[in-house]
Amino acid sequence: MAATPALEIAPEKVAHVIIKAREYGAKVGAWNASTEEGDADEDPSAILEDFASDPTLGEIAGFIDALNDDEQANLVALAWIGRGTFEPEEFDEAVDTARSEQGNSTASYLLGLPLLSDYLEEGLEKLGFSANDVESDVL
Repeated sequence: MAATPALEIAPEKVAHVIIKAREYGAKVGAWNASTEEGDADEDPSAILEDFASDPTLGEIAGFIDALNDDEQANLVALAWIGRGTFEPEEFDEAVDTARSEQGNSTASYLLGLPLLSDYLEEGLEKLGFSANDVESDVL
């Protein structure tokens, strides 16, 4: 088995995306469409409602967009490894494919993956990183 190539993105940055993607994925549609803002005092579950003014989506998209091209390609490749599209020993090929297929915003693409946090965690694990350890370093 060939040696796993080094990531060109800090595992802590991946962990940040995992944590924020988990927060974003936990959001649900606003239950009361006539209400502009949720009131967590009256309904504690309102904190999980996804309102247009919710900063979580903007925060994670801004973070991903601020990564350089190599980091973005590595992040996409990690998601693909975690999803099973590529095997860990095909990491370089996954990165090359991510670079060549980048058409629009990487953030938009990644945030469109319903299991993004799971894919990134699995990708880190398959490349020999402990996702739990990396995430605990970020938290």
